[in-house]
Amino acid sequence: MSRFAADYSPRFAAQSDSLPEDIYKKLQKTILFLLDNPRHPGLRTHKLEGRKGFFGGDIFEAYVDMQYRLTWEYKGSELIYLRNVDNHDECLRNP
Repeated sequence: MSRFAADYSPRFAAQSDSLPEDIYKKLQKTILFLLDNPRHPGLRTHKLEGRKGFFGGDIFEAYVDMQYRLTWEYKGSELIYLRNVDNHDECLRNP
């Protein structure tokens, strides 16, 4: 059982639906790791400096692979809110 539940933005849903199939499979695996342990070493999670999320907290970046990233934030103590998934530069332009 995962430590966290997930919710996601409409933007995240649209972006994930448009990913190539191989990247989408990697994204699914990334989300499972994220929900179990946001600090899992394979995710290379780190806080985006100077950015605040919709809920007033920090925004974090995690690796899907070497090209694709996802951004997320905590929404309360038991929920991770998935914000964005895209190639590195586009993802971080508007996390």
